[in-house]
This record gives sequence, C-alpha cells and structure tokens, in this order.
Amino acid sequence: MLLKLAAIVGCLAGLQLLYRVFKHVTSPLRSVPGPFLARFTDLWYFRALWKAKFEVVNKELHQKYGPIIRYGPNRYSFDDVTAAKTIYSHGTQFAKSDWYEAWSKPGVWNLFAERDITQHSKYRRQFQTEYSMSSLVEYEPFVDECAAVFDQRLQELSQCGLPVNMGHWMQCYAFDVIGCITFSKRLGFLDQGLDIGGVISAIENALVYSSLVGIYPFLHPYLFSFIGWLVGGGTGYVFAYTTQCMEEHQAAAQVMDVDEKPIPGRARDFISKFVAKHHRDPDVFTPEHIMEGCSNNMIAGSDTTAISLSAILYYLLKNPNTLAKLREEVKAAQLAAGTSSKDIPFKMSQAMPYLQAVIKEALRMHPATGLPIERVVPVGGATIAGRFFPQGSVVGVNTWIEHRNPRIFGEDANEFKPERWLSDDTEKVSFMNRHWMPFGLGSRTCIGRHISHLEISKLIPRLVRDYDFELAGDLDKNEWKTDNYWFVKPTNFSVRIIARKGS
Repeated sequence: MLLKLAAIVGCLAGLQLLYRVFKHVTSPLRSVPGPFLARFTDLWYFRALWKAKFEVVNKELHQKYGPIIRYGPNRYSFDDVTAAKTIYSHGTQFAKSDWYEAWSKPGVWNLFAERDITQHSKYRRQFQTEYSMSSLVEYEPFVDECAAVFDQRLQELSQCGLPVNMGHWMQCYAFDVIGCITFSKRLGFLDQGLDIGGVISAIENALVYSSLVGIYPFLHPYLFSFIGWLVGGGTGYVFAYTTQCMEEHQAAAQVMDVDEKPIPGRARDFISKFVAKHHRDPDVFTPEHIMEGCSNNMIAGSDTTAISLSAILYYLLKNPNTLAKLREEVKAAQLAAGTSSKDIPFKMSQAMPYLQAVIKEALRMHPATGLPIERVVPVGGATIAGRFFPQGSVVGVNTWIEHRNPRIFGEDANEFKPERWLSDDTEKVSFMNRHWMPFGLGSRTCIGRHISHLEISKLIPRLVRDYDFELAGDLDKNEWKTDNYWFVKPTNFSVRIIARKGS
C-alpha cells in the first residue's frame, strides 16, 4: 500500500514538473534570469528562505543577473528605481500574493493578511483614526510610563557589569508600551525581563512557519491544524488577555463619559476607543473588530519596533562620532527648552533634525522586513522596469534592495550616513524619501508606523543622554548576526550598559 502511495505521489510530482517545464518554455518571461531550479520549482525559494539570509541572497542575485531576477517559477524581484512606484503606489491594483494567506488563522481575517483590495480598504478605514498622527499625543503618557520602568532595569543591569541581550530588552520595552497603549496596563515584560506567556517565542515560531508555508499556501489549512500549538501557544495568551480586558470594558469605555467624550486629564487607550466605537455602531464595528484591533496591536506591534530600536542603537555604537553629535543635540534641545525632565516630549524629538536623520538612516540600513513584498500583476498585465509582465505574475521589491540602491542613495549607499538626509539639495532628499520604505509604500503601509515612530523618537534620545553602551563579544570588530524570516532580527546584540553621571 505504501509503495502504491509513493508511486502515486512520485507520478504527480513528475507531472507537475513536466507542466512547469512546459509552462516555462512557453512563457514570455522565460528569459528573465535567475537560479536554474527557480525556473521550475518554488523549492529553490523555500530552501533559500530556510537559511534565514534571503536579504543577502536577494542582493547577490541582482548583482549576478541584473535589475530583474526570478526567485521562483512565477516570482520576480526588482532592483530598479521605477519598480516600487509602479507596484505599490496609491491607486494601483496590485493585490497581495497568496503568500500572505499563511499569516492568519484559517478562516479568520486580519488586516495584514487581507488580500482583497476593496475589503482591505474598508477594514483599514474602520481602524485608521486610532493610529493617526493626531492620536499620538494621547499615547505619550503610556510611553513615558514604560520608559521609566525601562530606565530602572537599565540602571540595575549597569550595576552588574555583565553583557546583556539588548535586542531582548528592546522587545520587552516595545511589548509593554503597546500593552499600555492598548489596555492601559503593562503585560510585565519590563518588570520581569521574561517572555511573558511565551509570547515572544510564539511570534518567532509563527514568523518561521508563515514565511515558509506561505510559499505553499494550499498547505496552510492542513498544517496549521496539526502544528497550531507551535505557532499559536503564546499568541493564545494574547487573545485570552484581550478577552479579559474586553470583559472589563463591557459596560462602557473606562475613559469616556456618558456622551463618549474624552474625560479631561485621562489618557485613552485603544480598547476604550474601540469599545466606544462599538457602542456607537455595534453592527459595523463588532466585538470581532475589537478583538482584531487589540490582539493585532500586541502580536504585530513589538517585533518591528524592537528591531528598529536595536538597529538605531547598533549603528550609533558602530559610529561613535554620530553618537556624540546626537548626544549634543539632545543636550542642547533640553537646555533651549529649559527642562531637565527625564521624559523626552514627542514634540521636542520632532524638532531634533539630527535625531530624525539618525532614525531614518538606521531604518534605511536595517529595515525590519527582508523579503520581497509580493504583489500580483492585475488584469491586463503591467510594464515594470521596462518589461511587460502578464497578469498573475508575482512581483515585488525587497526593502533591503531598494534601500541600498546607489542610483537612489548615492555611491555610499552601503554606509551609515545620517547627514544624507540633511542635505541642502531638497530635490535629492525628496527623491530619497520616495524610496524610503521600512513601513511599506502606498495603501498597504504599516498602520502602526506612527506609534512605532513615537516609541522610537522618545526612547533613543533618552538612552544616549543617560547611558553609555559597549558592544560585547566581537561586535566591535564584526557585523552583528541576524535571522531573516520576514523580519531581519538580530541574534547577538550583546552590550554592556554604563550609567552616565547624573542620569
């Protein structure tokens, strides 16, 4: 019986290979270069992604084959100054590829994984007000609370004198901030320094699972039911926590009066706003929307911010002159404002041009995502980078490729140089800005990008003002190590922390 089954599977695999060979021979894109096996099977991409260094592989492919390369039978990556605008601009009809289907629980929608353009636009409108720039002032006290706890932990860690995993502590900070912003209370990551509920490890497992299974999305409904415990254990903690907080808000939003207007002097968290929205229109904004908004904040709102914070600090430590210059700017800004407060107001941080240039440059050098951002060519096909692609072709630009393009950022594109963003050449800066995409581009940009910017802008100046950091191990001589399963996450960001006098 097993031999018969093996024979059937072998025959099916052989037929599929013959079909792929025939399709490739007759394809108008058959001349697009790339690895030989990638012409006939997605196994090449699966194997390359499994090694967790695809941002490096992707760059090597473009260096070897040119601005348009294939990394699968129907997958194409671009290193061209016009491609991103064609694919991701507002108003384009390039939907997300089926790779994204593995990023949600089968049968359950979420904003990130939604592929239908119309449905995504509808869902996003229901949430976007709470994530707007104008809402940030309400969330600032929550960030200050977590920054104060983080400061206590750093003071303690500085006294022990031992190297610490700064990437872990950055994620603890990011998790507790988003917990405060969402529910008005920390989950306890900073308090304990531990992976509360196994959430961090569960998210890491989910990244590996979704990145790989997304290549074969038809397997997702079957595989998820078997290994959902692996990718969903810690996230289940988040859902249970969200349900508990929703029950506490059953009667009314806690920081709203009877007319659902903000109560003066009290910060409004996400769940308060979502519950109030549900009360106003329960058929449109349902309890499922509350659960989706709150739980997605927790699951998706920590990794990218933690990676970005780590990257900024890492590049500052690798470039001590830049660090010194930033420290002087922070000091001068506080003197000009006549304040010695530990907290850095967001408004003040926005008036520090060098700080913002450092942030922008670090996120250019190390964007959180490191795979091609896949889209599907719409009906009628499209011309991308001077070549016509038929409808159904899967196309994408990897942020790591776009951000290191010398035709956009100059011949020193591989160098950390915040000053490039402070150039008097406004046309050049504007051009670079159009290609800066750490949070994506167009209608599918990360909905939480402003909150991430709030967390980063308030914490980084505080860290450089109050602490010195020393790269531990061999990081002073070598580049740090990372794993890339969609997010390019540092694995050895080891530092010693030294409290500065007066901090």
